[in-house]
Amino acid sequence: MRIILFSGKGGVGKTTVSAATGYKLSKLGYKTIVVSLDPAHSLADAFDIPDEEKYSAKGLPIKINEKLHIQEIDIQEEVDRYWGDVYRFLELLFNTTGLDEVLAEELAILPGMEEVTSLLYVNKYYREKEYDVLILDLPPTGESLRFVSMPTVLKWYMKKIFKTERLVMKVARPVVGRLSDVPLPDESYFKALENFYDKLKGVDEILIDPEATSVRLVSNPEKMVLKESQRAFMYFNLFGVNVDSVIVNKVIPPDAGECTYLRKWIDIQKKYIEEIEDFFSPVPVFRIPLLEEEVFGIERLEILSDLIYRDRDPSEVFFKERPYEFIQEDGEYLIKVRAPFIKKESVSLLKGEDDIVIRVGNFKSHILLPRKLRNLEPQGAKIEDGYIYVRLG
Repeated sequence: MRIILFSGKGGVGKTTVSAATGYKLSKLGYKTIVVSLDPAHSLADAFDIPDEEKYSAKGLPIKINEKLHIQEIDIQEEVDRYWGDVYRFLELLFNTTGLDEVLAEELAILPGMEEVTSLLYVNKYYREKEYDVLILDLPPTGESLRFVSMPTVLKWYMKKIFKTERLVMKVARPVVGRLSDVPLPDESYFKALENFYDKLKGVDEILIDPEATSVRLVSNPEKMVLKESQRAFMYFNLFGVNVDSVIVNKVIPPDAGECTYLRKWIDIQKKYIEEIEDFFSPVPVFRIPLLEEEVFGIERLEILSDLIYRDRDPSEVFFKERPYEFIQEDGEYLIKVRAPFIKKESVSLLKGEDDIVIRVGNFKSHILLPRKLRNLEPQGAKIEDGYIYVRLG
């Protein structure tokens, strides 16, 4: 089973690209489900589905054709299905503090619940093998990164904190219960967490398996969008999740006309497209022209999917190696950059505000640095076995 995650800044067109990809896969014969994790759902709108049908689905899959389903996760419905005792305890806790009942219900849906619930579906669909391809339309970049990091955080919590917390509560509950009106989590709360975690086991390995899972970054040829795409690219690399392509959306065609206004935008976009090619090389970059009409409904999604992939199969893994990674060795940090076919030549290093530019002959790579490493300077570099190693200090 293939899992394809579409991520990027809000408004770049992730949902439309996810929908178009899902539709093309279904036409190629793959049984596909497109799942929207973005709280501001617009996946059903991309397929022009009536509101009545969308609301009646209550967060469960909607059939588009024999090979394609879509699903907009409804966290309120998922709370009732999966979070049960956890949600009821949190609601009771907030309500005890004197908050309005409706407000207490809203606050009981804590940040992270959507991501964890979505991971549950990833694991469920992967285990059941009902679909050939699972497409995830992720929320904007920050939440996307929380989504891929959540399995690691949960594993740490369950191993380091959960058992101790459960034991402490078992001992303290009778004593504290007599001294305070504040509710304490009971055994059903911990049992619900444990059962939920059991259903998530293995999902972390699925997300970092490059044969199974790929991230596709959707971007626009604009400065702020490009910066956010770079950050996302760096963080997905840090988490070990494979980024197999970058999709540049809303590119104004060079022959759009001689209007001065348009020509200026075409020149601006050309500059950023060149930067995108530099920043993400050797990851392939797909360009989507800005269309004359809004993209919604089957016909327009089909046109868009052909513009993105041409004759290629979207289920392919377009790229499968980490372009770079950060290594800690003997108290030093190294950047290991993939650079096949590079011979032993002089390496040029240029430190920017938050990145390093590496040049070797015609090879150039931009590496955005994590916050922890931004104050370090490049101390030297070497070429070895198809990689450039940059030492930071």
